[in-house]
Amino acid sequence: MKRITKSISNFLNTRLGFVVLAVFLYTLKTIYAYETKFNLGVKGSIQTFLMIINPIPVMLLLFGISLYMKGRKSYIFLLIVDFLDTVWLFSNILYYREFSDFLTMVLIKGSGSVSNNLGKSILGILKPTDFLVFIDVIILILLLSFHLIKMDVKRLNWRIPVLVSSLAVLLFGANLTLAESDRSQLLTRTFDNNYIVKYLGLNVFNVYDMVKTTKTNAVKSQAKSSDIDSIEKYMKNNYVQPNVEYTGVAKGKNVFIIHLESLQQFMIDFKWDGQEVTPNLNKLYHEDDTLSFDNFFNQVGQGKTADAELMLENSLFGLPEGSAMVTDGTTNTFQAAPAILDQDGYTTASFHGDVPSFWNRDNAYKSWGYDYFFSSNYYKEKKSYNIGYGMKDKIFLKDSAQYIEQLPQPFYAKLITVTNHYPYTLDKKNQSISKTDTGDKTVDGYVQTARYLDESIGEFMAWLKETGLDKNSMVVLYGDHYGISNNHKKAMAKLTGIKGFNEFNDAQYQRVPFMIHMDGLKGGINHTYGGEIDVLPTLLNLLGVDNKNMIQFGSDLLSSEHSQVVAFRNGNFVSPTVTKVGSTYYNTKTGKVDKKISAAEKAKLSNKVTTELSLSDRVINGDLLRFHKLPGFTAVNKKDFSYKKSTALKALKKAQKKNGTSLLAQNDNKSMVDLYQTDAPELNSDK
Repeated sequence: MKRITKSISNFLNTRLGFVVLAVFLYTLKTIYAYETKFNLGVKGSIQTFLMIINPIPVMLLLFGISLYMKGRKSYIFLLIVDFLDTVWLFSNILYYREFSDFLTMVLIKGSGSVSNNLGKSILGILKPTDFLVFIDVIILILLLSFHLIKMDVKRLNWRIPVLVSSLAVLLFGANLTLAESDRSQLLTRTFDNNYIVKYLGLNVFNVYDMVKTTKTNAVKSQAKSSDIDSIEKYMKNNYVQPNVEYTGVAKGKNVFIIHLESLQQFMIDFKWDGQEVTPNLNKLYHEDDTLSFDNFFNQVGQGKTADAELMLENSLFGLPEGSAMVTDGTTNTFQAAPAILDQDGYTTASFHGDVPSFWNRDNAYKSWGYDYFFSSNYYKEKKSYNIGYGMKDKIFLKDSAQYIEQLPQPFYAKLITVTNHYPYTLDKKNQSISKTDTGDKTVDGYVQTARYLDESIGEFMAWLKETGLDKNSMVVLYGDHYGISNNHKKAMAKLTGIKGFNEFNDAQYQRVPFMIHMDGLKGGINHTYGGEIDVLPTLLNLLGVDNKNMIQFGSDLLSSEHSQVVAFRNGNFVSPTVTKVGSTYYNTKTGKVDKKISAAEKAKLSNKVTTELSLSDRVINGDLLRFHKLPGFTAVNKKDFSYKKSTALKALKKAQKKNGTSLLAQNDNKSMVDLYQTDAPELNSDK
């Protein structure tokens, strides 16, 4: 035994032994992270084996570089590489906890557009056990510092580092071969980053992501006009005739798009502590002149809110990595709702109580054709007014009234709320319902911020009624994405009463509210399956705008021809009969694994989803709409728009005089803002 111990000790005191020890410790801590910090969906012995070994090839290759160096430099290099790689792992743990995905180059490139107030979110996400991933670095430093392992400064035979590098490459080849045998076309057809990490490791995913990003950038520069032909052909072959009964029923009406931040469908009619969490939205949801959809799903990817906006106003899917608003919003050509309606006589405006650069909105909105963008620069700013990510909803909506009444009618106005945003914190004076008791800090404040959002909507709808805008406006309300990610299954199980809340349940709980309210509209609760990609075609039909020649991947939710297969960004989908999560197909009605579905049916459904996601990606990555000639539509010139406050307000004043149709003009230039009633304590204390 002593001889074995001595042999191990002697080996560890060599540079090769130190590399082997470093790889071993790194592998252990990575397995710990895979098992406790990520939700990779590992199933079966092959996937478990691959998850265990996949850190080894890359780290052996990286740490092995130190063997080409002399003396102390070898050890210092290895420790630096280990530390930097661990920082990256640590960053992914924090990001994954809330967004169930991994960091990508596109996301990092656009981080400046979403960095405002992120510190608060990070502190809410952080757990003490996250720092355990640094333990291998600490152990190695301590072993060297206390001379438990002595640095080997002797010259190393050149064959040893070459053999180590060769072994690393061979191990990776074996890893990839085994992964491909379990998941064919892993690197060419996957829409889910979890698969690559599960099979090949986080470091390989990083390389894959960089290669893919570079390739995507090249696609745009190499795109040509003929590339749009196959897209147009697909649109023509799959065109869905809209519901003629609803065609033009909202023609000439104002349109309000109200963005319900992070609100999920299960909050509708949900009660906590004997109270309705969203009484105002519940009332609206059940009114006879509201079209309410109870099987409407968010379809966002990494872009979250930005993806929702992209789908809502362009009927294009978000990208598999990052946000298209950030990476392509400034340069790409779009045929978005604001531009379409602007050319149909509408004034178009977006309202958001945060900095204009968030998600690159100040540039993307120009590409989409928004006449006005009322951001934080247009509002009175006080510390107590801000919740993080922008102004508190009650204050924001009330202060937006001053600009809404100046918009020449008809107008298209999008209002983006933010109070119901992670980490769901609300000061005590604004709380009107108690927290839930799941024991999950992320989840338990959700009902409080959802209630606050609901109250702000109630106040806004009351103002529309007071001013008469409710009579000649169509109000569209939608939840942009989930509020509670699938990393909080225990809390969701307690809230929903579903025992063993699993991946299938999580897919079903991607439902978000979608309501269309208009005086005289033939409403009711509609059970059609659909998603955010379908909003634009639905609204255009209600407004009497023909979309037949447009490049849109959604279809009219009210049409009998509407496909009810709802694609998720990672290639999963839901439909009234089948739900796909990863490689598992469930019966949507029973929630059980569907063993009866044929291979042909699986292929048919999956191919539809992957085809549309791929085609949409081609449109965005290649900027193909620059080649699309849409009859009656003039391409947007971004230079026509300025969101500088002084310039925009001057233009708005000029438009009012010229048009004379604004609410303010119709009321003999007497403001109707005073009719807006709010119980926001911050504003009442100001008075």
